[in-house]
Amino acid sequence: MVRLARSEVFDPDEVAIAHTCSRTVRRCFLMGDDPFTGKNFDHRKTWIEQHLMHFAQNFSVDLLGYSLLSNHMHLILRTRPDVVATWSDNEVARRWMMICPHRRDDDGLPLPPTEPEIRSIAGCPVKCAEIRKRLSSVSWWMRLLCQRVALRANREDEESGHFFQGRFHATRIVDEASLLACTAYVDLNPIRAAMAETLEQSDHTSVQRRIESITSNRSNCVPAAKRRDSFLAPVTIDERSGQIGPCVSQSGKRCSDKGFLPMSLEDYLEMLDWTARQIAPGKRGRTPVDTPPVLKRLGLDGTTWCELVSDFGRLFCTVAGRPECVDPLRSLRTHRRYHLRRRARELLARVD
Repeated sequence: MVRLARSEVFDPDEVAIAHTCSRTVRRCFLMGDDPFTGKNFDHRKTWIEQHLMHFAQNFSVDLLGYSLLSNHMHLILRTRPDVVATWSDNEVARRWMMICPHRRDDDGLPLPPTEPEIRSIAGCPVKCAEIRKRLSSVSWWMRLLCQRVALRANREDEESGHFFQGRFHATRIVDEASLLACTAYVDLNPIRAAMAETLEQSDHTSVQRRIESITSNRSNCVPAAKRRDSFLAPVTIDERSGQIGPCVSQSGKRCSDKGFLPMSLEDYLEMLDWTARQIAPGKRGRTPVDTPPVLKRLGLDGTTWCELVSDFGRLFCTVAGRPECVDPLRSLRTHRRYHLRRRARELLARVD
């Protein structure tokens, strides 16, 4: 089946959540232990995390989760055109010049733009409008991220050509159950790949960052802006009493302070730990007798939940969500229905 163009799935003027996956060429292990060359490239994951922190600080996109493996990376991104709409033209220009700087310091870090550089964008309405769209675009985030990692890796290897496959895969998340399954799928990738046994040992993942933030904050009160997960969107969203609207970040380390799941971080970690034990038989620890309450609240039984998480990438292609949420949707230009695989329909039909 021919994959739909992203312009058919994502409206640049709407807040949308996307699960993206980008693989290295030929599925070679160019970001970990490469069996062909005998070299270890784990340091490239650190490069990617540095770019993620920088992008989260300047793009109008929320980073909900990520995991970096040896030959591919998963990101969960939420576009925020409502946030970029609150920025002045000068702020739009400044942020873009921090992402694509004209000048860098001796360490290669972007230098703050000068007034003439800011005016070159802010003074042109057409250019400024285009930059606003780019700042809340998943495509521009992924384009610049993959480009910069590829250039640096090619310089290191004294090679040329593609580092990542030409087109990253993007799945639109349209409801709460599929978002929860997607975040668990991404955060548990290292455990499923037998690269780690526990959540806290899962290097280069958003869940490890969140756990480190909890442990460091318990031992010593750390300001929000200096927490290990300060660039990630908070987990918890309280739709009843929480703040509505853009919720622009107060720390300046991320786009907004809006959460994305109706649960606390502690409940989310407990759910992940329970799920990891189900899909990793033989792992140390006893499986709890009862399913965590959050699964019951979402109408998911343990068996359905484990299959959704372990096979999320196979079950969903263009759009992920319950059949009743996906079927009314149409592509933006040709107005075609989105395809939902039969097994995905069977599993999500069990959700109350």
